[in-house]
Amino acid sequence: MLKSLRTLFGLRESGPAPAIPQGQRVYAIGDVHGRLDLFSELIAAVEADDSERSAGDTTIVLLGDLVDRGPDSAGVIRAARALGQRRKVRILLGNHEEMFLDALESEEVLRHFLRYGGRETVLSYPIDPAAYHRAELAETLELIQAAVPQEDIAFLRSFEDQVRIGDYLFVHAGIRPDVPLEDQRVADLRWIREPFLSHTESFGPVVVHGHTIFEKPDFAANRIGIDTGAYKTGRLTALGLEGTERWLIEALVNEIGATSVTQRSAA
Repeated sequence: MLKSLRTLFGLRESGPAPAIPQGQRVYAIGDVHGRLDLFSELIAAVEADDSERSAGDTTIVLLGDLVDRGPDSAGVIRAARALGQRRKVRILLGNHEEMFLDALESEEVLRHFLRYGGRETVLSYPIDPAAYHRAELAETLELIQAAVPQEDIAFLRSFEDQVRIGDYLFVHAGIRPDVPLEDQRVADLRWIREPFLSHTESFGPVVVHGHTIFEKPDFAANRIGIDTGAYKTGRLTALGLEGTERWLIEALVNEIGATSVTQRSAA
């Protein structure tokens, strides 16, 4: 029974449980994908939770994919930038931010980007929808380049590839098994699924990631997936970490459009 519980909640089979350094606290937030409504509610809940706990050095880690698919990517970018002005925030560059930045410079990437949620991102900026729908690809690129502020572009380019805090490694998608952390390819950090997801051996640190949608947070002995598909499920998840403690905070939208917040222990 003890072994099965340790596996369920991502604890190591032997040795001490993974931990955040003493005096520090971390909140990791999964893929937002343009859901400003959920992001605003979840950040408020995270800040309230943080204020109710003992004083500490708190870091909020956004796991990437702030943009695309949901209705207000531009608003999420503004909110994340504002959050970073009042809190310690570290943000990972997801594959959708990568596509967004590359699409600003390449018609070929733009074509791909628009098919995979980029249309919603583009129209969250001050672009006339009628003009967008009339435009050829080259004209669409010009509309986007004129509408997206340089401060947003610079902000996205400041995002990181990985964050290590104590016994946890935060990445957008995952890592390639059996490759040293310092030798991981950026493409894998932003895009990988297999063989990362099915790997059962230790990665060293416990990897906290988004990118792959799970119905509920996915706890394994070597990784924790917290992308709960906000843009289509109405559920955005944060993982709290302090010492060896873990807890979850989630913002949810119900069938009538009302938003609520739930919190529970993860171990």
